[in-house]
Amino acid sequence: MATLHILSHSPFSDSRLSSCLRLLGAHDGLLLSGDAVYALQPGSAQRQALELMPDSIALFALDEDLQARALQAPARLQAVDYAAFVELCTRFDKVNSWL
Repeated sequence: MATLHILSHSPFSDSRLSSCLRLLGAHDGLLLSGDAVYALQPGSAQRQALELMPDSIALFALDEDLQARALQAPARLQAVDYAAFVELCTRFDKVNSWL
């Protein structure tokens, strides 16, 4: 069963991102929102870890949050708007928010 994992906390404040990455299944998805998009800062260990994820794991980030923090989505990641975010929640069997 594929799960969409949603992270919204900064990867520099706790270990949620690294814990999530260890638990991702082969066909899961990860959506970065809020301060979690800081994981995409160029040259960061977090961005490198995301770029090394298997291609079968879908990676997304809310475009509004990327723009608010002046970050660009790497080629490996798809930027989505809120309508696409809702669609993603229906595409996956389960949704897990890392609160």
